[in-house]
Amino acid sequence: MTVEAESSIVLRDIALLRDIEKLEKLRPHLHVQHVSTAAALNAIRAAKAEGLHVTCEAAPHHFALTEEAVMGCGPNISPNSVSQAHAYNTNAKMNPPLRIESDRQAVLAALADGTIDCIATDHAPHASHEKEVEFERAPNGITGLETALGLALRILHREQGLPLPRILQLMSTNPAAIINLKDRGNLNIGSYADLVLFHPTTEWTYNAQASLSKSKNSPFDQTPMLGQISYTISEGRIVHRS
Repeated sequence: MTVEAESSIVLRDIALLRDIEKLEKLRPHLHVQHVSTAAALNAIRAAKAEGLHVTCEAAPHHFALTEEAVMGCGPNISPNSVSQAHAYNTNAKMNPPLRIESDRQAVLAALADGTIDCIATDHAPHASHEKEVEFERAPNGITGLETALGLALRILHREQGLPLPRILQLMSTNPAAIINLKDRGNLNIGSYADLVLFHPTTEWTYNAQASLSKSKNSPFDQTPMLGQISYTISEGRIVHRS
């Protein structure tokens, strides 16, 4: 999806939302998935300022990486150090695709100012043989569940200065509220005990081959992370411990 395609779709949907509200006297809700461009974010920001009921989400790979990752340049790799053997990394192929640095900065700014309401992983596992083909033939998508929190804490919290409560809001409270999940995404008495216990200052490195997922298609192999998870609790039951 090109930058123009993404922004034009968002502008079209906002216009439809506006018309429905004006003509039908309703209060429709538009949620925009996987926003990755400055143009689309500017349209969403303007729609919110207008009072329209618009929410949106961004994925960690769009605030962590740029299109250079397709050439094998991860968040800690210089483009000048990449050999031809590492070119065209299919584990960095996704839709929407990775964008340029100015778009990444726009996503970071929108996460900070509240334009983006939540972080969604866009988790898309694929078998190794599906990705080990020519770039054009490889399917879109990466795994994202195991790296979402670590990237958010390292990039958004430590590097960009977003408060920890804001990170938790983006990853739990807001998503639950947007899709009307009753008694989820909060610690209120009577709510479901869905909890992730983690050490917010612990540094670690993601190893794709040691991933608990059956799929290893991640562009974040050997990437430093922040925040080690100790327990995952679902409805009061411990479902994972490290």
